[in-house]
Amino acid sequence: MLEKLKQTTAYIESKVSIKPEVGIILGTGLGGLAKDIENPETIDYVDIPNFPVSTVEGHKGRLIFGDLGGKKVVAMQGRFHYYEGYDMKVVTFPVRVMKYLGIGHLFVSNASGGVNPEYEIGDLMIISDHINLIPNPLIGPNNNEFGPRFPDMSQTYDHSLIALAQDIASKHSIKTHIGCYVAVTGPTFETPKEYQYFRIIGGDTVGMSTAPEVIVARQMGIPVFAISIITDLGVPGKIVVITHEEVQRIGMQAEKKMTLIMEEMLLEL
Repeated sequence: MLEKLKQTTAYIESKVSIKPEVGIILGTGLGGLAKDIENPETIDYVDIPNFPVSTVEGHKGRLIFGDLGGKKVVAMQGRFHYYEGYDMKVVTFPVRVMKYLGIGHLFVSNASGGVNPEYEIGDLMIISDHINLIPNPLIGPNNNEFGPRFPDMSQTYDHSLIALAQDIASKHSIKTHIGCYVAVTGPTFETPKEYQYFRIIGGDTVGMSTAPEVIVARQMGIPVFAISIITDLGVPGKIVVITHEEVQRIGMQAEKKMTLIMEEMLLEL
């Protein structure tokens, strides 16, 4: 993998002039933040050596380099999922590439289903912890250049970034929750009993991404901030038929609040 990583990084560096300070991963229906990136330089995933290609509607499939919140950023407009058939090392490969490109922080967003009865559709949840039920991306031989064999995960999501996001949300009267994200393989949406199970084990939301990317980032020593937009509810009495199109629609509606928080956080880094 190391040779592929260096090859991919070298290719990207030959195509863009920007050295990013912050990496951003945009989830389902959340690609609109990319419109705020100034002086953009873009590369389609299909053109990048060793890079996977997103197959999911709502994930455009390109890297966008530019200026956002006073920082040089690289944004993934479209991520990869285990349910697409990719190996976990492929799913998380872009995070390693962003580290080699020079990022010092990683911001992650996703659309998720709320299992906490206090949550409503369109709410934002700042992730403070996760329960990963997707195969761990660090399984297999470890290259010490990437980080330790057994990385500590006691402070997976950066406490100072969480506090900063809360302060910004409060200043703008944006309702936010702090909670635990449960990562599952998908691609089916959950059954009522699965929703109940995720709540019992300590989850507040459930989704099909994020945790593997965060695990790899933490192994490489990258501080992480992550936020979910609640696009559906897995709460008894509030469960309705949900579609991918509906998830995208609600995500786009709530995205402006998320974008405001992230952009102001970048200004403070």
